[in-house]
Amino acid sequence: MPHFVIMGCGRVGSSLALTLERGGHSVAVVDQDEQAFRRLGRHFGGQRVTGVGFDRDALARARIQEAYAFAAVSSGDNSNIIAARVARETFGVEHVVARIYDPGRAEIYQRLGIPTVAAVRWSTDQVLRRILPDTDLAGDFRDASGRIVMAEVRVATGWIGHPLSELESVAGVRVAFITRMGEGIVPRADTLYQQGDIVHAVLAVSGQDEAERILASEPQSGTGLLDEQDATRDGVDQA
Repeated sequence: MPHFVIMGCGRVGSSLALTLERGGHSVAVVDQDEQAFRRLGRHFGGQRVTGVGFDRDALARARIQEAYAFAAVSSGDNSNIIAARVARETFGVEHVVARIYDPGRAEIYQRLGIPTVAAVRWSTDQVLRRILPDTDLAGDFRDASGRIVMAEVRVATGWIGHPLSELESVAGVRVAFITRMGEGIVPRADTLYQQGDIVHAVLAVSGQDEAERILASEPQSGTGLLDEQDATRDGVDQA
């Protein structure tokens, strides 16, 4: 059972916690205001940890070491980004997301490898799509037949530095656009996948499970374009 740690028990944080718990997940919520936990209701079975969300002791009590994902959704931009960095850099949590109120800071945070969502376009659904494991690709768009979907897909960190055209070839998808540093980009043939990129792909519904599995896994050695280029260079060097 995946464990999730949420910093902030406001409207978004409490909604996230209750949604995750209803989905059968283990949840811990951290907030420095003990009264904030009232939003969870008396039937909430997860952990309530009173403390500062970026404090290592508070995070340890929330079992951050076991966390599959961490969401920083308090009312403070600085607190959220600090907490997200502590979760990732100190405790090694791979899946983190931070809520921000100032969209102008998004570029800085994206460069740090922290996915962010500005409060003006924030929703519980958006953060769930970034932290839930094995999330079905519900899709941002479907064609009239219902057989083609465009959706945000999760890409493993091992693909960093690989051309997006390689992802397309291996997974059988077409990358429609990527979100990089808070801005949408239509990729070229030589565009490389970078840390923090959000990939939006067009794919067949019938093959979405396999495509998601491939992209969420580390690339196989010897099957990628970069591996072929390296092998070619090695052959030239040895000739």
